[in-house]
Amino acid sequence: MTEQHIRERRGVPTALETANLADVLERILDKGIVIVGDVVIMVADVELLTIKIRLMIASVDKAMQMGINWWESDAFLSANTSRSALEEENKQLKQRLAKLEVKA
Repeated sequence: MTEQHIRERRGVPTALETANLADVLERILDKGIVIVGDVVIMVADVELLTIKIRLMIASVDKAMQMGINWWESDAFLSANTSRSALEEENKQLKQRLAKLEVKA
């Protein structure tokens, strides 16, 4: 019995064909991939720093199917957001800040 037959009997998948980078990227964007990790730095049982990493790679269509569409409401990325309204709000905030600085 060859090694390939032994692997197939154990249920270990074997790659008979090599996939090029374009095929791999197409699969990842079509299905999506999630990478999750936590980094905790402790000294003498005292937690000093915790970094939580959540990375999702998917196509825009796949993300929208999952209900992720933050770019649609982001003022910087969305063309639907009124720039003049943002500029007016910014102007008002600057005026309020100037009044507070004068009082202080």
